[in-house]
Amino acid sequence: MPGRVPAVTVPIYQLKVTLKGSQPPIWRRIQLLSDTRLGKLHRILQVVMGWSDYHLHQFIVGQTYYGVPDPDFEMDVRSERTVPLSRVLLAPKAKLIYEYDFGDSWEHELLLEKVLDPDPTVRYPTCLAGKRACPPEDCGGIWGFAEFLEAIASPDHEEHERMLEWSGGSFNPEAFDLHEVNRRFATIR
Repeated sequence: MPGRVPAVTVPIYQLKVTLKGSQPPIWRRIQLLSDTRLGKLHRILQVVMGWSDYHLHQFIVGQTYYGVPDPDFEMDVRSERTVPLSRVLLAPKAKLIYEYDFGDSWEHELLLEKVLDPDPTVRYPTCLAGKRACPPEDCGGIWGFAEFLEAIASPDHEEHERMLEWSGGSFNPEAFDLHEVNRRFATIR
């Protein structure tokens, strides 16, 4: 028997998350509480995109960076733990950047599409739609991903077998499992 949906009283943000540079676009549409802290948003994005949280990340709003401050880095990074999404996305059409894995530099554009009243029958966050599979971790950024796709698509490619083995034997670039994403959202605190 499913659990009761907690009462929600804050506005709901509908975001479109697009992996920048992906062609055709890799994207997700999600709804979440507007008071979600950026630290929790990071965990939500890891699930919705299919990343494994192996690498550093940051949010970029204009010239301001949010993430996990580290005294060993010289960059001025504000703590993501205390900043709600509603403080950095003020109105529909506002955007921010989520960068994951500073080596591969996966940049995601987060576009605030709508501000909605909460639906008492919905447990937030929820994913409404999405297209295409997330690239495998450590494949070399958007350019490495393009090379990876080229190699696995062509049995005659010199890297075909090695790339298939590296990726676990298969990779379907069109795959996206909406139900699995929403099932995994239940684990986010």
